[in-house]
Amino acid sequence: MKESREMPSSQEDQSQFVKNSVLYKEFLAERAEILKHKWIESEKAGKDIGFEKALLDWIVKHRSNWREKRMREAKTDVK
Repeated sequence: MKESREMPSSQEDQSQFVKNSVLYKEFLAERAEILKHKWIESEKAGKDIGFEKALLDWIVKHRSNWREKRMREAKTDVK
């Protein structure tokens, strides 16, 4: 019996729904910012600081301002 590697259409639909959701897009945008922060801080430190340290540092130092900016931009885009 051949095993199918394709997802059934209902799972494909759910997967596409998730990928198109605002929440998922925000997650991806936030993750990209954290990875950029990780790269910058690792360069400054002269070594890889790791994702967890970068995540915590970014949350403390940048998350609030980043979210506010995203919300302002979203409101401007809607008009």
